[in-house]
Amino acid sequence: MNYTQAEKMLKSCGQEHVLAYWKKLSKKEQGELLAQVATIEPKNVKYCQSALKQGGAVADSSKGKAPKVAELKGTALKTAIAAGEKELRAGRVAALLVAGGQGSRLGYDGPKGCYSIGPITGAPLFYFHARKILARSIRYGASIPFYVMTSEANNEATVKCFEENEYFGLNPDDVFFFTQGMWPGMTKDGKVILDKPGHVFMSPDGHGGLLAALKKSGALADMKKRGIKSVFFFQVDNPLVEIADPAFIGYHVLEKSEYSLKLCAKRDPFEKVGMPMQFGKTFRMVEYTEMTKEQCLRKKNGKLYFLYGSPAIHVFDRAFLDREASKAMPLHLAFKKIPTVVNGKVVKPTEPNGYKFEKFIFDILPNAKRAAFLAFEQKDEFSPVKNAEGSDSPETCKADMQAKWTRWFAELGVKIPRNLPLELDPVYALDASDLRSLGLWLAAD
Repeated sequence: MNYTQAEKMLKSCGQEHVLAYWKKLSKKEQGELLAQVATIEPKNVKYCQSALKQGGAVADSSKGKAPKVAELKGTALKTAIAAGEKELRAGRVAALLVAGGQGSRLGYDGPKGCYSIGPITGAPLFYFHARKILARSIRYGASIPFYVMTSEANNEATVKCFEENEYFGLNPDDVFFFTQGMWPGMTKDGKVILDKPGHVFMSPDGHGGLLAALKKSGALADMKKRGIKSVFFFQVDNPLVEIADPAFIGYHVLEKSEYSLKLCAKRDPFEKVGMPMQFGKTFRMVEYTEMTKEQCLRKKNGKLYFLYGSPAIHVFDRAFLDREASKAMPLHLAFKKIPTVVNGKVVKPTEPNGYKFEKFIFDILPNAKRAAFLAFEQKDEFSPVKNAEGSDSPETCKADMQAKWTRWFAELGVKIPRNLPLELDPVYALDASDLRSLGLWLAAD
């Protein structure tokens, strides 16, 4: 793209001010700005402006009802596991990780997936995810392709992390990296924000942006070529997640679901998680900020009316993702403090002055012809690393990881001392049954 083309495009959507400082930029800065402008689509600018006028996507939860959530036990659990194992052995399951975030909130300068979380080895988050996928592949004798969505900010460092660690044992041909989209920030009146004289402020378009990114990158086509039917979706900051869990995969398939969600009981009425609600024949995810006061109350038996929240562990039908990838998604607005250029100088505001735009993957839930919901124990599968200290921190996550491994040994009659450091490679033991097959139950004698 040259200057004339950029000017024409920007004028078409009322953003010609982006070139206001053109003559003051170096040749390098001019080239970088043109390259950035080339990534901005006029239709997206107008879509953001429309969202600003409407106030963004906000759900009315007042008429929502709690969906039916399954708890697999006994025969139902065995049946689901058998169905899931069939899919895994046939090579019809893929893993999809959203890993576009940085570890800044943890005081770490780099991709969050590279953050050290191994209680003993200091292995990164990526290690535990990749090794679980490898363990499943070995167990079922079929590859599980691993699709990793990064961002412009961390893609290079993420790929380097995998390369330096020899893909954690995975076949590089089965690992597919792709980047999520970036959207320009805007002022209240719909003007794109410059955070430097030659640079537009851009931010990732959210985990919902993975649909467009999957299609644009060729990842969806790659899934189809490989014969993938079910796609297991998870987030990078949760090393406890049971990736491609056979019971969940099997339940998804048996229910003929297009979008299945794992849900766990909330720890308190105001826990910051989204909750699926039923509206007539369809389902929709409602954010905790959008719930009514009545919906946060407890029943006479003490249980919450809306007990289950979503930790973003999903299984999608691949054809459903393909169908949704070309559709426009609702935008969610975040009013933030964004550096801006005033009279050629960068000003850092003390109050929010601009909007970021995000798409949420669960906004496609209402479009699913069939959806399914499965309950799980939070202690077994969800301990995110979000904060530097306190709840959901590296300290609590490491403790939860070790507690889970300790429970596996306890099932075999082996008592692990409380203060003994413990860490298991998922390839060595994916669950308690692996420990049993290795003969470690003999330690109980």
